Amino acid sequence: MGIKSFQGARRQQTSEVEATPLKVSDYMTTTLITFKENQSIEDVMQTLVKNRISGGPVVNDSYELIGIISETDCMKQISESRYYNMPLQDQSIEKYVTKNVDTIDGNMNIFDAATKFIESKRRRFPIVKGGKLVGQISQSDVLKAAMKLQGQNYK
Repeated sequence: MGIKSFQGARRQQTSEVEATPLKVSDYMTTTLITFKENQSIEDVMQTLVKNRISGGPVVNDSYELIGIISETDCMKQISESRYYNMPLQDQSIEKYVTKNVDTIDGNMNIFDAATKFIESKRRRFPIVKGGKLVGQISQSDVLKAAMKLQGQNYK
């Protein structure tokens, strides 16, 4: 009688990672809450609070990215309004928009995006294609992607 092996039949190794989407564009948000430069600070703050977001992209009428407005930007305006005794409802966000904005390529690997988040200390990155805003990826989007990929070998 021959020796019996306790090792089960080996499956053909398939590359699950290759079948799993790893690009930023696979996890980015495409339905965005956007703002215009001429919007009032009060309107922007209401939108941020109502939608439980910490900021969002500012676009022109052609949906080209102008910048980002964040809770921190709004706080700066609140502070200045109090200092100069100016009502908030009369103020637009134009001078508080962060205009020098880093973007991420939708084709970037999700792990490279995680590294970019760590290095930049940003909470969100817009994705622009052909000059137009097409999406946004946040730190929580990267975390969701990691959860979907959990247990797989990352190569």
